[in-house]
Amino acid sequence: MTTTVITNIGSLVTNDPAHGDSPLGLIENAAVVVEGDRIVWVGPQAKAPAADSTYDAEGRAVIPGFVDSHSHLVFAGDRTQEFNARMSGRSYSAGGIRTTVAATRAATDAELEANLTHYLAEALRQGTTTFETKSGYGLTTDDEERALRIAARHTDEVTYLGAHIVSPDYADDPAGYVALVTGEMLDACAPHARWVDVFCEKGAFDGDQARAILTAGKARGLHPRVHANQLGHGPGVQLAVELDAASADHCTHLTDADVDALAHSGTVATLLPGAEFSTRAEWPDARRLLDAGATVALSTDCNPGSSFTSSVPFCIALAVRDMGMTPDEAIWSATAGGARALRRDDIGRVAPGAYADLALLDAPSHVHLAYRPGVPLVSAVWRRGVRVA
Repeated sequence: MTTTVITNIGSLVTNDPAHGDSPLGLIENAAVVVEGDRIVWVGPQAKAPAADSTYDAEGRAVIPGFVDSHSHLVFAGDRTQEFNARMSGRSYSAGGIRTTVAATRAATDAELEANLTHYLAEALRQGTTTFETKSGYGLTTDDEERALRIAARHTDEVTYLGAHIVSPDYADDPAGYVALVTGEMLDACAPHARWVDVFCEKGAFDGDQARAILTAGKARGLHPRVHANQLGHGPGVQLAVELDAASADHCTHLTDADVDALAHSGTVATLLPGAEFSTRAEWPDARRLLDAGATVALSTDCNPGSSFTSSVPFCIALAVRDMGMTPDEAIWSATAGGARALRRDDIGRVAPGAYADLALLDAPSHVHLAYRPGVPLVSAVWRRGVRVA
């Protein structure tokens, strides 16, 4: 395999504490050597080994590719009118999901895949090199299975979310829908997924229903993640910790016991500021979680109803401005934190053995992602060693 050295990196975020006191492992005047799809050397430019080809970063910053560990990209339709109404004073509730369910069911496989690849390309241009995505807009066995089958062509991080809301077809029989989600639908969907998720919230599934769904998924080899405590206080976070979920996502309304449970567990608190931005809801308190010792990830929650953004840089800026995070904490959470939320150590960092997933910023420092909000600073992207943007 040929090797490439990226030289003249003004500031390199490695997320490897071996390179300094900061968790970011910053190296100034750095170089990275890539062989095939992996990183094989990282260090000061003056010590870089020879390589077959060279890319000059011209003094700009390089960061790990973003790890977007929570998205809903297999969908059809548009909810512009709902967003407009919400911005005009109507509050957000889980019920709007039904609009997307109807459109998704009516779409062809080709239409769903074209929509998915459109938003994946959009995210890639903004530096996202790993993404998780879910089903949840079909809510029939056939529609959930095809959503996961389509998603699995584009990522290994596929999540079964038959338990997004109770299907409109079972409006008068939620227990029957839980039986479907834990039975026939799970049987069809499990071969295409790595994860199982549930929207544990008023208007969706209560704690007992969520436990039954997640436990059934675990029995089929799927690992849990949980939509938890977005719209109000509830059992989602405690359930996530109890079942060793990889992540509890949203975490907007937390008790002291919830924060303590997250801080003393392997469950990552994944914060999704795009949702709060798009619903004018209360911001999650990242500072409270971080000060308690919890592991925090940042993700987009890209979906057509409550967070229609594919931009991790935008979410970083929101987290710094409105959630109490420092720029260093935000970039770590959007890269290494996302990797932790997917229980991966081969992404989210720039170190020998990791995938060569890198983003070059048109800026001297990662701090510019929050310092210059809304500016398209990602000027080049490598995914698994190949320059793709």
